[in-house]
Amino acid sequence: MTFVRTVARWSCYTAAIASLTVPSFSADKKKEVAAAAAVPSYYGAQPSTEDIDLTMYSRIREEGFKHSHVMQFAGALSDGIGPRLTGSPNMAKANAWTKDTLTAIGLENAHLEDWGEFGMGWQQINTWVRMVTPDAEPLWAQAAPWSPATKGAVSGEAVFLDLQDAKDLEKYKGKLGGKIVLLGTPRATPDVVEPLFHRYTTEELAEMETYPTGAGRAGAPNIQQLLADRARLAALRAAALKMMAEEGVAAVLTPSRDGGNGGGTGIIFDDNGANLSRNAQVKASAVTIPNAVMMIEHYNRLARMLQNHVPVTLEINIDTKFTGDHEHGFNTVAEIPGTDPKLKDQVVMVGGHLDSWISGTGATDNGAGSVVAMEAVRILKALGVKPKRTIRIALWSGEEQGLFGSQGYIKSHFGTFAEPKDVDPNTPAFLRARGALTTTKEWETLDAYYNLDNGTGKVRGIYTQENYAIAPIFEQWIAPLKDLGVSTISFRNTGGTDHLSYDAVGLPGFQYIQDPMDYETRTHHSDMDTYDRLHPLDLEQAAIVEAIFLYNTSEREAMMPRKPFPHPENEQKLAAPIPGIYPNATAAPAGERRRP
Repeated sequence: MTFVRTVARWSCYTAAIASLTVPSFSADKKKEVAAAAAVPSYYGAQPSTEDIDLTMYSRIREEGFKHSHVMQFAGALSDGIGPRLTGSPNMAKANAWTKDTLTAIGLENAHLEDWGEFGMGWQQINTWVRMVTPDAEPLWAQAAPWSPATKGAVSGEAVFLDLQDAKDLEKYKGKLGGKIVLLGTPRATPDVVEPLFHRYTTEELAEMETYPTGAGRAGAPNIQQLLADRARLAALRAAALKMMAEEGVAAVLTPSRDGGNGGGTGIIFDDNGANLSRNAQVKASAVTIPNAVMMIEHYNRLARMLQNHVPVTLEINIDTKFTGDHEHGFNTVAEIPGTDPKLKDQVVMVGGHLDSWISGTGATDNGAGSVVAMEAVRILKALGVKPKRTIRIALWSGEEQGLFGSQGYIKSHFGTFAEPKDVDPNTPAFLRARGALTTTKEWETLDAYYNLDNGTGKVRGIYTQENYAIAPIFEQWIAPLKDLGVSTISFRNTGGTDHLSYDAVGLPGFQYIQDPMDYETRTHHSDMDTYDRLHPLDLEQAAIVEAIFLYNTSEREAMMPRKPFPHPENEQKLAAPIPGIYPNATAAPAGERRRP
């Protein structure tokens, strides 16, 4: 600390002497000095040594471990409010509760920001299914999001639709009126031979610090093939739904997807994968037949019986409620104002997504990230921190359907991409070409955004999103946190959540590395995503780490370094074949990636 301040004094002294000799500079030298001064600090050189306040580290740790509110926040959100589907009444309750709570803990300007129309408001009241014949048995199922309700409890003969292509529909034509249809291929449930719960080992964390090349990139999905398969399945399902609607099918049941655990384990995964239509929340593409997703073990039993020509009668009651066709989405935003006259207009942000799917209570995805962000800013307020820069928290909605909340915030505050011509509507938004980026004045003042959205596990490090200049800064910040298990700086990009909205427009957006726990195997988008799966000590640790990152960012003299300004309008040019070398190729061969 002393060394850094001494260097700063010498720098000021040297600058003062230099100012006395400016008249002797050549005209070219004057231009060079002026150009250097005009470079924003986020594109300029960074100090080699961070001025770290270890006393503040200690105070944050004591407040976070001895006076934590994180589980109180988690209980209010996941138990008190429950699942928070974007556009639903529960999502509105969560927005209101977070706004009021952030105000109560001392943040200013707490408000809701409308990011635009989302689609239909919807909630599940109750869903149950039972087999009536040949055996009486309750079956586990949940309504698929945005399913219409049945007219009370309805009974019908079960039919299994074995569809491989459109011509298979012909054999069912005229035979589905009043039936309860099983739509979806049964899948095997092999033994679970590995633990469903896992913390990162030292070796796994060390591997994250390497950059995958060559064989490390093998196994990447063939995106074009995936898109083609998705389009084929969507067309087949659309044709099937049209025929079923015309014939008056009573309800549709689909199997729960594989949660990545190799088996079924009695879990219902109820998310976009359970929807029979893309953008099912939009009235124009809504599914008009009541539909539910069923635990795979129960679905498999029904399918086997029907495939063996055993008649099955089911009774089903899907009780749901629509609350409007044009509901808007909102983000909760609040802040601790900056106090430094030169830096207070610059902003450090933290957040997570507040919305969830419906079958659990959204505790690990992403109630955990939301309450950790709330606890991080509570810690700073409890300590009376008056940051140089403004610290702002944003809790997003619409993340689960496509980062809608954070992308809407980016468009309102930081910048927009020009719309490309001739966009294929069937191409997902994240794969579409983009035009030139136009930024706002606020883009120049956003320092960094920190995101937590991988469940309840403790923070083990952070991904830099290939921002190489920022790694030496983070390494110094986490050095005093190694006893808490924070050790890893990974240069890799990590996807799937709201930091990507910032990264896409050239702003520093980061996701923490968290212990996986049972997130992917058991709680992610499932009926197991409840308060019971949260780990209090891990969430306390995560909030402490996040509060320290916020404090350090807010106090630096220079802004955090950024990657080069994005130019997506050039991506198609870069991907084009090189004339005379690969004239018939659509891209350079593997290992020969061209760069600007």
